[in-house]
Amino acid sequence: MDDYLVLTVIGLDQSGTTAGVTRILSNYPLVITQLQQIVLQGELVLGLTLKKTSTVDNEQVQKDVESFVKPRGMTVRITATNEVQSTPDLQLLVTVLGNPLTPIAVAAITGTIASHSANIDRIRQVAEYPVTAIEFEVSGAGQEILSSALADVARTNSIDIAVQRASLDRRGVHLVVLDVDSTLIKQEVIDILARFAGVEKQVSEITHRAMNGELDFSESLNQRVSLLAGLPASVLTQVRSEIEFTPCAATLCRTLHRLGFHVALVSGGFTEIVAPLATELGVINVRANELEVVDGRLTGRLIGEIVDRSGKASALKDFARELGVPMSRTIAVGDGANDLDMLNAAALGIAFNAKPFVRDRADSALTSPYLDTILYLMGINRAEIEQADRKDPVW
Repeated sequence: MDDYLVLTVIGLDQSGTTAGVTRILSNYPLVITQLQQIVLQGELVLGLTLKKTSTVDNEQVQKDVESFVKPRGMTVRITATNEVQSTPDLQLLVTVLGNPLTPIAVAAITGTIASHSANIDRIRQVAEYPVTAIEFEVSGAGQEILSSALADVARTNSIDIAVQRASLDRRGVHLVVLDVDSTLIKQEVIDILARFAGVEKQVSEITHRAMNGELDFSESLNQRVSLLAGLPASVLTQVRSEIEFTPCAATLCRTLHRLGFHVALVSGGFTEIVAPLATELGVINVRANELEVVDGRLTGRLIGEIVDRSGKASALKDFARELGVPMSRTIAVGDGANDLDMLNAAALGIAFNAKPFVRDRADSALTSPYLDTILYLMGINRAEIEQADRKDPVW
């Protein structure tokens, strides 16, 4: 005896389809064990798995459902089976971002997943613009192996792919820690200061070497700051006026705050610049370096402990502890070599428009110019973000 029926309805979406089909099914000794529905560009796909609790005339069920859906221009297919596939244990979430996202890229992604004997259990649209973002729910694959294989696909197709473990942690309150220079903002602040001091070329060379991991950050920072000696402190106000946020930085922070998430800025730059930026974004938690000022001029020295590579990782852990957020719910975002310890300490480390040295060593990488694409890796839908903005009288 076939214990189950699998019913699929396909056609132009119309109000009342699911209600009508289930109303017909209620006339039979059937219970629903699985129910899924998707509407794509106005086309409906409705699927049900039904367990028989007594004898059922399969052909009659087919006729009854057809009599309802056929006038609507829809088709129904019913198959009988003596076993039902249970919902697989979800293991991984593969988030893909592309602009554009081509069929060739999707074929490479899905082919790679299949080649690792894994299965795609569900595909969900996260965003349609300014990038296309798709989330694949995948079972039957190891994270590290699949992540490595998909990294090659991402490079070949000029797209971004992040592979994460699926767990309840994804739904809890998170701490998101952002680097500042070339991540939250477009510029490197010390390069702007160097321009005012007339030492732009020297500072730029040191910065480049440090960000690519060729020079110890603390040493490089001290070297660069020493070149600023004698610069009037009033220049800091001018520097702040030149700074531009990375596109959608405000959207990211605003959305995270609405969700009750914590945001922190951790920078190898300077408190005098970072603190006002944080205030503008409503961010309370900040850690950065402090410039020494004597008689209204920079001395070329720093005050206190330097926020270097290890200092950034320590800041992440300190904020998580102070805010009561487990490390399994921490996300770190940065672009330079001095961010690597922080990226590796977080549950999810994201290299944002990062140097190759950093991108190859982070959990995931984003090459989109929009900072709020981080939200897509968290499973937050673009439509939800915009709906919240529309409802916000302040915004």
